Amino acid sequence: MSSVLLDLHYLPSLEYFCCINQFDNIIIEQEEYFEKQSYRNRCHILSANKAERLVVPVIGGRKKIKVKDIKIDYSQKWLLNHIRAIQSAYGKAPFYEYFIDHFEEIFQKREKYLFDLNLNLLKICLKFLQINKPITFTNSYIKYSEANIVDYRSAVHPKKDYKTNFIYQPQEYPQVFGVSFVENLSIIDLLFCEGPNSKNIINQSTRLKMNI
Repeated sequence: MSSVLLDLHYLPSLEYFCCINQFDNIIIEQEEYFEKQSYRNRCHILSANKAERLVVPVIGGRKKIKVKDIKIDYSQKWLLNHIRAIQSAYGKAPFYEYFIDHFEEIFQKREKYLFDLNLNLLKICLKFLQINKPITFTNSYIKYSEANIVDYRSAVHPKKDYKTNFIYQPQEYPQVFGVSFVENLSIIDLLFCEGPNSKNIINQSTRLKMNI
């Protein structure tokens, strides 16, 4: 049984799910310090003009706070802006109406902590992708992972080119906007556009199979 150790992202990218796709078990690091300018509180969707970044504002992001304790800043209108941006980007996508209520239900819970929001979104995305794998959490920060655990913490990162990780091989699918395919967006781009076929796209996009 192989396991992957990951940080928890906000509406993760296709590369993130290709990473999960390789392993039997998912271990989420919850004892690390929050890292700003990472996918822990941001994602990218495809709008009419370009790939658009959505960021969840947090309280104390510049301080040394454990990721499980970082709070969402609701004094900013990010929630309404994200919902509107997603509707504008994917309102005409084939499977938008099928999925959107599930995502809005999670958003409307107004979770206090970013970790809880991200976890709820990850679980619903895994359900839609029909990826059924156990999720566990670290009890203390893991400095060095065990032999049967592959450490992919911060491997998927905005400042890293996915091509260097050998995890994700883009498989094109019809997108709402643009002529040229935009790879490695948030998983919601794939779900809204491909629906039940999303799992097949993830399987085809998974570049490296780990044998542990």
